[in-house]
Amino acid sequence: MSDKPAEEPSSHPEIPDDVWEQFARDTERDIRASAPKEPSARAREVTERLKKSEEKAKGKKKGKRQEPEGWRTGPAWQEMNGRAQRKRRVWAVLGLPLAIAVAVVAMKPSLIPGDPFGKGDDSGTGAAGAAAASPLAPETAAPTAAPSAVDPEVPTLDRPFAGSPALNWADGAAGIVLPKAKAVGALSKERVQLALQQTEKLLVAANLDPKTIAGARPTAALAILDPQQPGMLDELNTSLRTPAKTHDPLLLFSRFDPKDLRLVGDVVKTRGRITFKKNDRSGVEVHADYTFVYPVVRTDGSPEVARTIVRRVIDLELLDPARYQVTPGRLNVVHYDSDFGNSACDVYDGYFHPEFTADLTSDEPTGATPSGPTTDPYDRSRDIGEGANETCGTVSRT
Repeated sequence: MSDKPAEEPSSHPEIPDDVWEQFARDTERDIRASAPKEPSARAREVTERLKKSEEKAKGKKKGKRQEPEGWRTGPAWQEMNGRAQRKRRVWAVLGLPLAIAVAVVAMKPSLIPGDPFGKGDDSGTGAAGAAAASPLAPETAAPTAAPSAVDPEVPTLDRPFAGSPALNWADGAAGIVLPKAKAVGALSKERVQLALQQTEKLLVAANLDPKTIAGARPTAALAILDPQQPGMLDELNTSLRTPAKTHDPLLLFSRFDPKDLRLVGDVVKTRGRITFKKNDRSGVEVHADYTFVYPVVRTDGSPEVARTIVRRVIDLELLDPARYQVTPGRLNVVHYDSDFGNSACDVYDGYFHPEFTADLTSDEPTGATPSGPTTDPYDRSRDIGEGANETCGTVSRT
């Protein structure tokens, strides 16, 4: 047995040299990888630009007080950009029409409603201009003068009554206003009312019915007249079948040749009055005095608009069927007469023939050359036919 004590085992096991060397290499690599690096020049430039952009957006410029977003700063720039684009798109659509409108108004300020430039009545846009554009009250008595002069505007397809006193007349049947009925002689109020209503129907059917205007047979108008009145319906049927100077349907019916002309739109301007009285046969006599204005255009595609003005005076009577051999509810024609404005003279084919500007340079005949007096077809203050003679006259305006 040996006296030398035995060696105790080491508390730190010995690490092989190759393992230690590997550990040292790995540690050094990790330290280098995690150490902060100096940014490149490109990185520093990008960083600085982003920093300045952020400071500018937040209002951190030198000398400017920083304010919280939303206080006097308006919406974010992304929203502003979106709104600006929408505005640009709107102006791209409205710009040209607005420029045209400004140019038109500059040339004719009267197109602006009211009196924006303070010119008053002299400009045509003040009180006088507003009155001229307002509908006229119904006519209750014969006018004392012709309608005042209006601006000489050229009628168009959109404004066929431009430049006409009829511009503020009633449209169609709305202009036929019946007086209040009352008993006349032996005829009751109801019979008088029937006479007035039948007169209205006759005026509409003979002068405002689109079919009649387009040259068709005025069946509805003929149905209102008494077939027992000697010769009346025979005369009218002859004039419609074979028009002639002695048998002219235009004396009672307004007609245009549909092959050549058509009405512009569906409005005929109307103005006049109706009165009634007891006649010498114990019946009621209705007196109607009306002017109708027809804007027409050629069917060949020409846009030029012409107007024909027709004034009619007709006296009708409703007799008591208990005393006379008449058809109940039908009207007798006592008298009728007409004046035509802007229709060819001495043409008796059963249609109106208005004159267009192109006709002035055309070599085609359009009727007799006017040689009579000049009259105003809108003048309802004179009696119909007053101053007229057998010669063909001219009109002062259409």
